[in-house]
Amino acid sequence: MEGTLLPLREVRMHPSAPMDLEEWPATLAPIRQLLAEGLQLGQITVLTGENGAGKSTVVEALAGAFGMNAEGGGTGAMHSTRITESPLADHLQLVRGAGASKKGFFLRAETAHSLFTYYEEIGVGGMMHERSHGESFLALVEERSRIRGLWLLDEPESALSLSGCLALLGLLNDLAAGGSQIILSTHSPILAALPGARLLELGDWGIREVAEYDDLDLVRTWRTFLDSPQRFLRHLD
Repeated sequence: MEGTLLPLREVRMHPSAPMDLEEWPATLAPIRQLLAEGLQLGQITVLTGENGAGKSTVVEALAGAFGMNAEGGGTGAMHSTRITESPLADHLQLVRGAGASKKGFFLRAETAHSLFTYYEEIGVGGMMHERSHGESFLALVEERSRIRGLWLLDEPESALSLSGCLALLGLLNDLAAGGSQIILSTHSPILAALPGARLLELGDWGIREVAEYDDLDLVRTWRTFLDSPQRFLRHLD
């Protein structure tokens, strides 16, 4: 997809609402780098990194700045349980593609239960709480896949088995083929293998691009563990 058609081409600090770099979450190296340098985005972007690196904070802030509900859903979702999001969204300026879709959908494992409840209350997607968490997760993506625009997903593997991750990978691939833009944060080596993705690692160094899937710290660590789990488990004795 050409950059001019992307719902979100670039994100940077808003010149009229700069963020105090001594204020959390700007104290995180990836957030500080994003604010200082901006971040160009392609059609598919995968964010990886350890817990606390800032992946979810970035995705959540993009959702808020784009006009989506911070707890998940589309641009028209109105549900709210407890406000926990960072102030980062208020300090971001989004560069949108001219004529690109203004629609979007945000799915985060952390608040999926409340999102399912909200959709049941307004009659969308059937009785999702009567299915397993993973089944509801996949059914919601499939049902909402008619939305063509910006798709943001925050650690969706939390609800899914290996086969569920593969099923989600197929749905996301179909969304991209249909013209949607995808930004995904994940700990899953399966989801990180999304075809055509730009791979970004977040950590104490900030944000760095990884050219090859096999070079992701995430992938190397999982392979090392699966090759010899005893090397890790012996420390539990």
